[in-house]
Amino acid sequence: LFLGSLALLALVCTNRIQYYFLYPHVTKLDEVAATRLTFPAVTFCNLNEFRFSRVTKNDLYHAGELLALLNNRYEIPDTQTADEKQLEILQDKANFRNFKPKPFNMLEFYDRAGHDIREMLLSCFFRGEQCTPEDFKVVSA
Repeated sequence: LFLGSLALLALVCTNRIQYYFLYPHVTKLDEVAATRLTFPAVTFCNLNEFRFSRVTKNDLYHAGELLALLNNRYEIPDTQTADEKQLEILQDKANFRNFKPKPFNMLEFYDRAGHDIREMLLSCFFRGEQCTPEDFKVVSA
């Protein structure tokens, strides 16, 4: 009786393990055709949030630490990994000797130094029609 029960247990376990490795699955798909879709939300995520070429000396003075371009003593923290040409430009902009800072507005800075969709959008089609930069809007979190 004991050996019979043990054999039945082994048989059932073997059967279930084999069934598991068959990976049976059921896929149910309900497809609905939409006649008119609205233009979808599109998000461009850019780790390089600002264009370096648009950052001014005044921007660097006020937001250099926030942009990780300067440390809290207005010095360039890591010169070894920087591109030589970019480093020269940064060193020139970070020379605050005799510099008189002007008022700084972060929203104006975002508008001026942020990336421009007109420069980024190379090609866009939606439902067979070409889309333009005017079809996009900037949303700040």
